[in-house]
Amino acid sequence: MHPAVFPWREGNSFLLLIDGEQFFPRMLAAIDRAQRQVELELYLVEAGSCAEQLVACLERAALRGVAVRCLFDAFGCRGIGARLSRQLRGAGVELRLYNPIGWRRGLGNLFRDHRKLLLVDEAQAWVGGTGATDDFWLPEQGDSRWHELMVEVAGPAVADWQTLFERQWQAAVEPQSWRPYIRPLRHLPPRPASGTGLGRVAYADALQHRDILRSLLRNLARARGRIWLATPYFLPSWRVRKALRKAAQRGVDVRLLLSGRLTDHDQVRYAGQRYYPRLLKNGVRIYEYQPRFLHLKAVLVDDWVSIGSCNFDHWTLRFNLEANLEALDPGLTAALAESFATDFARSREITLDDWFSRPLAMRVSQRLWGWLDRVVVNLLDRWR
Repeated sequence: MHPAVFPWREGNSFLLLIDGEQFFPRMLAAIDRAQRQVELELYLVEAGSCAEQLVACLERAALRGVAVRCLFDAFGCRGIGARLSRQLRGAGVELRLYNPIGWRRGLGNLFRDHRKLLLVDEAQAWVGGTGATDDFWLPEQGDSRWHELMVEVAGPAVADWQTLFERQWQAAVEPQSWRPYIRPLRHLPPRPASGTGLGRVAYADALQHRDILRSLLRNLARARGRIWLATPYFLPSWRVRKALRKAAQRGVDVRLLLSGRLTDHDQVRYAGQRYYPRLLKNGVRIYEYQPRFLHLKAVLVDDWVSIGSCNFDHWTLRFNLEANLEALDPGLTAALAESFATDFARSREITLDDWFSRPLAMRVSQRLWGWLDRVVVNLLDRWR
């Protein structure tokens, strides 16, 4: 079993890749170059051009003798189709599914593997929020339909990503892999001064281990200059909302980059909008991204970066396996800041005037879905 908290590692290199047109070709090329092993952990996999190219690439690697292991979430990959699954297994790819759906599991079906991770030859890792669907990358199309980030990682931190994958791979054969035992969180590693190549693995295993949340809260509390947070599903915990408000009150530049009308879950967007007025009154600036669906999950607090699969919402932190790269690397910090600035310019800033002048239909939807969200969360708190 790996340690409960991963340390900071020096000597890494990071490359921020924006949208599927940048990261998928690099990921596939790395799989084609693989000599020994490839590991892939994904939530969302659906039949289509993107999945076809990925499966063909994995198949080629397996047929030339590379050990290929795929860990897919059983719910998220239900759209992969029997043909692609047979193609993988027929080439010798080991395929395991996380928490298969079963009527007798009840609320246990809600536990999902939401991580997105590719490992090649124990030397490179790709971490972020992508899935293998045509929404993230359609090779014959110019721009992807969903806006996403991945980070290419090389260096000592790759071994920790390998450890994280290995533990879940082994647990996936157990009947209750969706509720693995992990030693309680004792402490976070001290945050070092910013330096080239500093990074660490932060992760979540439902309610049992949440250093990914502890680390976010610690950095929000210490922020002095800026807090820029992007998430497609804005249902943050009370502690996160409080930390954002307090930071804005002490003069920190707090901005939220959220999904606009182009979203895959209107209900979640409406439920989260109920938090807008109090945040706005306390000085938090809110931007809704306009060109397409914003699916990326990233946080920039001063020079600290967190990019990965975690939405930092109360659903994620109850039920999902999550993983984020944290870094204190000037190059990655600058690249993410530039990405945020570009996205803010392509967004609509929501003001209190906008809030009070919203149409009646939106008011009703926000009230309805916000109320349902509160009811369900209260019931889940009693269940846990």
